[in-house]
Amino acid sequence: MLETQVARLAQALEEHRRETRLLYSALALPERSAWDGQPPLLNGQPGQNVFPFSTVCRQDSFETPAFSYWCRRLDEGLRYHRKLWEFVFICQALWERGAIRPGARGLGFGVGSEPLSAYFASEGCRITATDMAVERAEEMGWILTNEHAQGKAALRKPAVCPDDLFDANVEFRTCDMNHVPDDLTGYDFCWSACAFEHLGSIEKGLAFVERSIECLKPGGWAVHTSEYNYGSNTETIDHQDTVLFRRRDLEDLVARLQAKGHRAAPFDFSMGNGLVEQYIDVMPYRDQPHLRMSLWGHPTTSVGVIIQRGEA
Repeated sequence: MLETQVARLAQALEEHRRETRLLYSALALPERSAWDGQPPLLNGQPGQNVFPFSTVCRQDSFETPAFSYWCRRLDEGLRYHRKLWEFVFICQALWERGAIRPGARGLGFGVGSEPLSAYFASEGCRITATDMAVERAEEMGWILTNEHAQGKAALRKPAVCPDDLFDANVEFRTCDMNHVPDDLTGYDFCWSACAFEHLGSIEKGLAFVERSIECLKPGGWAVHTSEYNYGSNTETIDHQDTVLFRRRDLEDLVARLQAKGHRAAPFDFSMGNGLVEQYIDVMPYRDQPHLRMSLWGHPTTSVGVIIQRGEA
C-alpha cells in the first residue's frame, strides 16, 4: 500500500513539474494582432497535393486558400484551432485522393457532433456514422461536453447539407471502436477525428486503426487524426481514458500496416515555428489560439494519418 502511494505521489509530482515548465512557456502568448481575427479568410478551392503526407498540425496550413475553402464548406469559422485543422485535414486528404464522390460509401467512427457526415452526404456519399453507446458516453463525460452523437439528429447541419439529402444519405448506429462489428465492411473510405486516443491504451488505439482498414474495399482510404506527444519519444500517457501517441508509436503503426500489404502515407513530423504555434495552451483551454496544448505536462498537438488498403 505504501509503495503504491509513493508511486502515485511521484507521478503527481512529475506531472506537476512538466505542467509548471509548460506554464512558463504558455506565458509567451503572442500579440493579439497575430491571432485575433486571423488568419484572413481567402478565396480558394480544394488544392491538389495539399496533404501528400501523414502530418502534424501546423500554422501554415491555416493560411492557405484551400483551408479557407473548407471552413466555408463546413460552416466553421476560420480560427487557429487544432480541431478545425483535423476536420480540414480529413476532408482535403480524402478529396484529393478522389474518395469523395457521388455513390461512394463512407464510415465515420466516434463522430460526435462534427460536420463531416453532413458534408460527405452533401456530395452524394452514402454515410454510416457511428458513435459509442449513450451509457458509455455518459461515463466518460462526452455528453456533458457535447462531444457525443446520441443519434442521427445530432449530425444534421442544414447549412452544410440540405435536410432531404442528409436524410437520404446518412444512417447512424452505435459502435464500440474496440469491437468493430464484422458487418461494417465494403466502404470506400472511413475516418475518425480525435477518437482513437480514447480507447484505453496506445495498443488499443493502434489496433483500432488496423481494424478500420478491414472495413474498406481494396484500394479504399482511411484518414484518422489523434493526439500527438511531440515532446518525448519515451515518456507519455498510456492506459488512461486519453492516451498520447509518440513518434515511435506512429512509426510502429506504419510498419504494422505495411506488413499487411497496406500503404500509409509517409509521416512528416516537422514542427512549424510560426508565432501562434509557439504558444502552448493550458487548461482551461482557449478558443484560440489553440494549436498546441499541455496534456498532463506533455506538449501535444494533432496528427493525421492517411492509409490506403492494399489490393489483396
